[in-house]
Amino acid sequence: MQRRTMLKGIAAMGVLPFAAIACGTRSGQHNTSAENEPDALAFDPNRYTTAQKTVTTSAGSKSVTYRSYTGISYVSKPVDQQHQTLNVSVPVEIDGKAVDASGAPILLSNSIAGYMSSVAGSGMGGAMPSGAMPSGGMPGGGFADGANRASNPDLALAAGYVVVEPGTRGRDLVNSAGEYYGVAPAAIVDLKAVVRYVRHNAGRIPGNTDWIVSTGVSAGGAMSALLGASTDDPLYDPYLREIGAAQASDAVFASADYCPIADLEHADMAYEWNWGANALSTGGLVDQSVSGELKTAFASYQAGLKLMGENSFGPLTADNYGDYLTRTYLQSSATKYLAALSDSARADYLGQNPWITWSAAKATFAWNDYLAHVGARKKNVPAFDAFDLSAGENNEFGLGTTKARHFTPYSLRHATGNASAELDADLPDKLNLMNPMHFLDRQSPNRTKNWWIRVGTKDSDTSLTIVGNLAARLHNLGDNVNAAMYWDAGHGANEDAEDFITWIGTTTGYHR
Repeated sequence: MQRRTMLKGIAAMGVLPFAAIACGTRSGQHNTSAENEPDALAFDPNRYTTAQKTVTTSAGSKSVTYRSYTGISYVSKPVDQQHQTLNVSVPVEIDGKAVDASGAPILLSNSIAGYMSSVAGSGMGGAMPSGAMPSGGMPGGGFADGANRASNPDLALAAGYVVVEPGTRGRDLVNSAGEYYGVAPAAIVDLKAVVRYVRHNAGRIPGNTDWIVSTGVSAGGAMSALLGASTDDPLYDPYLREIGAAQASDAVFASADYCPIADLEHADMAYEWNWGANALSTGGLVDQSVSGELKTAFASYQAGLKLMGENSFGPLTADNYGDYLTRTYLQSSATKYLAALSDSARADYLGQNPWITWSAAKATFAWNDYLAHVGARKKNVPAFDAFDLSAGENNEFGLGTTKARHFTPYSLRHATGNASAELDADLPDKLNLMNPMHFLDRQSPNRTKNWWIRVGTKDSDTSLTIVGNLAARLHNLGDNVNAAMYWDAGHGANEDAEDFITWIGTTTGYHR
């Protein structure tokens, strides 16, 4: 057994400009300092403890022995040492057979939830951080439905993959001066620094650093999508230099995004388009005047995206989006769910849901009937940029000692009564830095081309158009997209985790 120690003697290190790093630091290469000084961000393969766990899979339980590297600083000038660390788990034996993970895919599993801070390793079967996900859901690719299933990180380990689990700063962090130092764009900057650290240590960290697969849930799903979309974009360079990120690329091979809470500046209007007519859990409707105004704004926004639906559907508009979601995702999701039931269980379900037509082993129904089936909406109006600044997203766009700010002109003007009020000057850039759609519109040639996207059909934490638009944009760009919805599942669901692990092996071409 090796004794685990913390990396020490961390010195300042800057980050090369985008043009210089491009997608450098590939497998088998190391970055060293210009004058042969000690590498402050070198991974030490000998500082580990040996651990063991049992992972439940569909094929039975697997006993995994792995090397556990914990508490590793991934930047040379951390703002918060507790949160800016990562853990690495490397399988060495599965069911008594030796495993060589030196060329295996690397699963980068973040535990970001509610845009709150996260601690390294909280996704490997650990408890959900207290208060981490006020909107529901599970960090680390876990499950919200209470099923006794393994998480993405555990299943990856049992498949022989390397697992990296970082901590990140979040909106809840406040220093002694009362400054909120984990607000936007801290979380995505930290994740980029993690990827750069891993790539910087190609050949030292076990695994293939050209096969990094990012995954996250909810806000973590949004950050995973953003990580895949914004590879090496120079807009992040000042923030990465500030924390001493490694001089390497932040490219990932694939991005897995579960119920991403993304596109925040347009999320209120999208939410009202989707859930505006659904009552709250109290039984009452939200302010229909506000809801209607936001729904009208969505139509203009959606038209401006100029997205084409899958399967030759044509342009996606506010008028046809319900039909698009029904035909592309919802009916296939219901069909898969019903087909898996026994004949008697299926008959019972259809009896309780006569709005579904089951014919020729396929489910069909109308969009409005689906909305009625979902029932109560999760959030009031506006769902994200609350008039009273009470939403977590208001806090995410705080600044300095100001805990929360409005980040949409609509809510700002409504709350202040000033029809000409403008957002604070820094916010447009901050919003871009937090939105994967912004970078997909820029069509970065270095973005990942491989995507796994999932959401539950009863997830009203955000609009289904968030996932629909993300997947449509990626399809329009010609990327490899595996997008689906889980029937009757809520926020944070993950019902095909083993399929995801298989997808990683198939997409990378790796076979243990």
